[in-house]
Amino acid sequence: LEKKYDEVCEFYRKHKTRIHYIIYGILVTAYLAVVIAACSLNFQRALPLFVITVLAIFFICWDFLMAKYEDRIATFFSPGERYLKKQWFWLKWVLCAALILTFVFWLIFDTTKQGSRQLISFGGLVMYVLLMLIFSKYPTRVAWRPVFSGIGMQFILGLLILRTRVGFDVFNWLGIQIQTFLEYSDSGAKFVFGDKYTDHFFAFKVLPIVVFFSTVMSMLYHVGFMQWLIGKVGWVMHIFLGTTPVESLVAAGNIFVGQTESPLLVRPYLPYITKSELHAVMTAGFSTIAGSVLGAYISFGVSSSHLLTASVMSAPASLAASKLFWPETEKPLVTLRSGLQMAKGESKNLLEAASQGASTSITLVANIAVNLISFLALLNFLDSALSWVGSLFDYPQLNFENACAHLFMPFSFMMGVDWEDCFIVGGLLGYKTFFNEFVAYERLSKLIHNREKGGSMYINGVKQYMTVRSEVIATYALCGFANFGSLGLVIGGLTSIAPSKKKEIADGAFRAMIAGTAACFMTACVAGMLTVPGLEVPCHSLLGNASNFTDFPANSTELVECCHHLFT
Repeated sequence: LEKKYDEVCEFYRKHKTRIHYIIYGILVTAYLAVVIAACSLNFQRALPLFVITVLAIFFICWDFLMAKYEDRIATFFSPGERYLKKQWFWLKWVLCAALILTFVFWLIFDTTKQGSRQLISFGGLVMYVLLMLIFSKYPTRVAWRPVFSGIGMQFILGLLILRTRVGFDVFNWLGIQIQTFLEYSDSGAKFVFGDKYTDHFFAFKVLPIVVFFSTVMSMLYHVGFMQWLIGKVGWVMHIFLGTTPVESLVAAGNIFVGQTESPLLVRPYLPYITKSELHAVMTAGFSTIAGSVLGAYISFGVSSSHLLTASVMSAPASLAASKLFWPETEKPLVTLRSGLQMAKGESKNLLEAASQGASTSITLVANIAVNLISFLALLNFLDSALSWVGSLFDYPQLNFENACAHLFMPFSFMMGVDWEDCFIVGGLLGYKTFFNEFVAYERLSKLIHNREKGGSMYINGVKQYMTVRSEVIATYALCGFANFGSLGLVIGGLTSIAPSKKKEIADGAFRAMIAGTAACFMTACVAGMLTVPGLEVPCHSLLGNASNFTDFPANSTELVECCHHLFT
């Protein structure tokens, strides 16, 4: 038996590669047979599986071809590349002029069709770009390619997702799948906390979602899927924006992971990056949110499709804002995309990765809980103190939200928020900036629920909910970690990863937070330009206030839709 066993082992060692290919071939054939069978039974039902399979085949073939024939492909296209370099001086001006004319004509036709509110959002986008240029570290050294390319990529993404039926349906479908996926955390929460766990909604419903999402992300990181996905998105941004590989990868990583986890992807290269690259790394962290907390915001009742869209759109916006606010003045040392290797997970197997993900989330969950307890308590104290000060001047309504609302009202108006809602959105921006986005989204969710329930829009002169358009713009503006609480987190986290950059991190962190805030506002402006909700307010309010409603719909089909909805 021992002799036969040794012979089998020797045979396996000799033909190891072939045996692996045969096993993989059998598995792939079985999988394709399942896909074909599912499609033949009900293609509509199997459409998501079919699309995922086609995309997987495409990327596997692409990676195989690039790995084996990259040099030949580069040689084949080199004459075209040389020709473009020769003609690039005049070609870039023609291309820029064509793009500007296309955008101007689109803006004119869109304004004619949708109304002039989109122009305010466009004016806001221009205003934020000008403000960042004025307060830039080196205004005369700005490289405009990453700025315009970043805004352009943001606009194209928004156009595909918010204005095309296919893009909207895809992201809406993704949002629904994520919501369904997150609901699986309820079974764990119910087992640990009992049947009445939803009585303590935040502690026993929202925080377990963070644990579950963190576990899943750790498993995807272990199998290499996250590194592959981040690498692909980073490569696209590197090519289109002309940013360095380190900046591009970190910005892509921030779509999926947090502001302290994404720099770990390029940890070996952090001691060698320039000040501008370091600023871009920090800005990318401030202008996006982590996948783990995304689930928590969705559970509040905030639109999952809009949160997903905001996360994707803010990545190129962060690079555009960063390169405008702190332009590159040094020569980057890490430039070769092919030579850049991402850090791998430390877990030995999938179960260990799941366990590590769950354990790592303990710190995150504890941080969220204690920060909310302390911030909400502090907020209550501030409201009482400000009310007391206000009562001395016969204005007891003074509170933190009112103070922030007056400060941020102009910014919210320039994003395209309706003037009647600017005061509320200004308050939300204040909560997000001075406390954190958790507090702001919790307040926004209450406003959304008030609108969905209906009822009077004003009670004792206080507005109870906003229009759909204002809610959407607020969702995009709040979608980032740019707040004073995160400032300390970024400085501490990056300093521990790259101690040699301690001084540069401390010097650039506050500017990065401002740039991250501006990137979120720019994303909100683009959303304001492209968002066209069906009905801005509930039907009963629309028809009830018909005599004095300032924004009464000119299109009669909206009124018909409204009446049909109420009749049903």
